[in-house]
Order: sequence, then C-alpha cells, then structure tokens
Amino acid sequence: MLELEKRLSWVYLINLIFYIAPFFYINYSLEQYFWMTLALLAFVGCYYRIYRCHTTQMWLPILLMTAIASAITPLNYGSISMFAYVSFFIGFAYSFRQFLAGAAALIAVLLLLDHFFVKGAPYFLLYGSALVLAIGVFGVLDRARRASLLKEQRSAEEIKQLATIVERERIARDLHDIMGHSLSGIVLKADLADKLLQQQQYQAASQQLQELAFIARESLSQVRQTVSGYKHKGLAGEVQALSSKLRDAGFGVDVQGQIPALSAREETAVVLILTELVTNVLKHSNGNEVQIRFSETTQGYQLMVSDNGNTKELRQGNGLTGIQERLAALNSQLEWQLSPSRFTFTLPKGA
Repeated sequence: MLELEKRLSWVYLINLIFYIAPFFYINYSLEQYFWMTLALLAFVGCYYRIYRCHTTQMWLPILLMTAIASAITPLNYGSISMFAYVSFFIGFAYSFRQFLAGAAALIAVLLLLDHFFVKGAPYFLLYGSALVLAIGVFGVLDRARRASLLKEQRSAEEIKQLATIVERERIARDLHDIMGHSLSGIVLKADLADKLLQQQQYQAASQQLQELAFIARESLSQVRQTVSGYKHKGLAGEVQALSSKLRDAGFGVDVQGQIPALSAREETAVVLILTELVTNVLKHSNGNEVQIRFSETTQGYQLMVSDNGNTKELRQGNGLTGIQERLAALNSQLEWQLSPSRFTFTLPKGA
C-alpha cells in the first residue's frame, strides 16, 4: 500500500509562502483577509487529510483543494502554489496517463481563471502551468520510487519468511533423524536391561542401563546442537504457510504490515487464532481475495483478516468460541463485521 511520508509533511507547506506573501504587500480589506485566511486553513486541512488517506481515497480532498484554490484566485494570485500541491497529489495517487489528464484539467482551470478573473498578472497562466507540470512530475516519480521500495520490502520479507521455513524444515528433519535413531536404541537397551534383570544378570543389566544413559545424553547434546542459534519465528512461518494454503485454494492473498515480535505465549495464541480464521475463510467464504494485515497502534498490535465474500450469517461455533477464549486470556476480544467479512483483534503490548 503506497503512503505519503507523514514525518516531513509539515516541511512541504513552506511552498505556501507564495500564497501568504501578498498578505503583507497588498492592501486588502478585513473581509478579504478573512476569506483568504479561511481558504488557507481549509486548504491545509485538506492537505493533512490526504496524508491520512489511501491513494484510492485521495480524489475527494484533491477536488476540494482545487475548488479552494480556484475560489480564492480572484483575491490572491499566489494560489498557483495551491494548484502545484494538487498536481503533485494527482501524480502520486494515479497512473501517468491519469496524471496527464489531471494536469491538463488543472491547466484548463488556470486558463479560465486567467481569462475571467486575473488582472495585472500577465504571467499567472505561464507560471501556473509550469508549476503544475513540474511539481506533478515529482509526484509521479515519488510514486514510482515508493512502489519500488515497497516491492523490495515485500520481496525481502518473503525471502526472510522462506528462509525461516527452510530452517524449520531442516530442524524438523534433523530432529526426526536423530530422535528416530536414538529412541530406537533407547527402547532396545531398555528392553534388554529388563530381560537381564528378570534373569538376575545384574551386572550385564547395569551395563545396558549405563549404555542407555549414554545414548540419552548423546541424543540431548545432538538436539541442542541442531537447534543452536535458531531464533523461533513461528508466526512469520505460519503466515507464509497459511498464505500458500489460501493461494492453493484459489484465493488472492495480500499480507500487509510488519509481523510483530511476541512472547512465546502470545505467538502461540495468535498462530492458533490466525489458523482458525483462515480455516473459516476456506470453509465458508464465497470470495476470492483475502487480506491479512498487521499494524501497531497506541493500544497494541492489531491483526485483521478480511475477505471480499458475502457472508449473511455468523454462527457461534467451537472455533469462534475458542478464539474468544484465547483472546480473553490475553486481555483482548474479537471484533467482526459481515459482507464483506472482517475479523479484527488488538493484542495489548505486554499482554
């Protein structure tokens, strides 16, 4: 999901200096100052609203910003800086072809304003058009840059998860080989020692028990060596496995956010809950797209599983009851909605 960089959003407002400057060298009436200040505040409000929007929701604040800039132009020709912001957001939110159409529409608006309202500013249309095109291109480039970074991040996460799964499979395979052989030897030695004890051959039985203890110690050492240096990432691996299972069943899967580092108790509970939610999707959903999203809020770590299916009824079965019981033990609760279905819970930090 493409997002604007919120951390530096206030810095870019410095470009509004071209709008604010006429306040100090043109003699406006109090009423005109009022309307220009109101327009500025409304524009800044829309500006910050865009930083909280997904790209698919930016169209409304973009239209509002265009309307504000157009309405205030007859009073303050510095509004061309506002049109530059609009062009940047169009370039960021939409495809290059859509940006060209949007930039052409903005230039048409500037042309109308220049023809009907602008007086004494012969370069308004020229400067405004240049800014719309130049700043809009920056928006296009920023979109491409962030899309590339997002793709690289997702690729790195997938490689990391695959590496974790491979490591877990290696450990499971090694443990199977080690323990299969060792336990067979332990059973054999124990049976032999039991028979020797029944025959009162105590010295021979003692020898077998000593060898049994040696095998057990060796097995323990081998197990420790096998898992040495392995950092448990069960949740990441489980997300990858469940995603593969969903894809095998014909669902498109979108995993978003950073998987949090949890305690063993929390991770086990989340794995079981996530498995049950995905199982419900596989059994009951008539959709074809699933989203698994991890996010961090002030309340804690939030996990959401949603799909585009049309569910009319939700029955309180054993699976849902089990989820609620596990969340209750972690001071959390499950929230859901239907059509489309969405299940969400927030895990308090340090639960």
